[in-house]
Amino acid sequence: MAKIVSIILVMLALGSGFITLSALAQLTEPEPALDLTRAGRPHEGNPNPSALKVARLHYSGGGDWYWGRSAVPNFLNFVNENTDFPVDTNEYEITIMDPELFRYPFLFATGHGVISFSAEEKERLRQYLAGGGFLFVNDSYGMDANFRETMEELFPERQVVELPFDHLIYHGFYDFPNGPPKIHEHDNKPPRGYAIIINGRAVIYFLVESDIGDGWEDPQVHNDPEEKRLEAFKMGVNILTYALLY
Repeated sequence: MAKIVSIILVMLALGSGFITLSALAQLTEPEPALDLTRAGRPHEGNPNPSALKVARLHYSGGGDWYWGRSAVPNFLNFVNENTDFPVDTNEYEITIMDPELFRYPFLFATGHGVISFSAEEKERLRQYLAGGGFLFVNDSYGMDANFRETMEELFPERQVVELPFDHLIYHGFYDFPNGPPKIHEHDNKPPRGYAIIINGRAVIYFLVESDIGDGWEDPQVHNDPEEKRLEAFKMGVNILTYALLY
């Protein structure tokens, strides 16, 4: 059964160009009813200045970084309705070199094709990730080979590893005993999550053959069954929980 975070306080403090996250979690059961009713509805951002802000990464290389415009707002609405994370439900867009980068502890990237970073961007992204930031990359199709190479270029001293199914990212909030959910067919291969680990913590999580980002979109976009969309939202909550609490 899923573990439910009944109290989570996330505070973001900036200092010396690094991110500091403080979180308090109390885990209880049973699991409350989940709410998908606000997905796709207009929303207003949380006015709380300490609310968690999630940014979509505007990357270079020719990939469609803007793919799935309804995905992130729908996901943040789900988080807002089904957890106690103080989350800003507005979607923000940011580049690696943006001076505001370190205000966003969680970056989301998706699309098709190539993601590339300049030498300057690689160095800044390394600083961001080493300082507590987290990058989730959702392969909406065609990113696999390229982005795993990009991960190796970012951290040549580290291996790109496939996370085992007993990893915390699959069990921190909801339980995924068989690893990431299969939302879209793509090449009809099993979904897998790859990571770069720094000091025991995954700082990049790259999800392929799953496409939870498409599962977050408005229901009429892909006509996914509600149970598939729910799996996609739940997996997103797990990734966000891991990024902030571990």
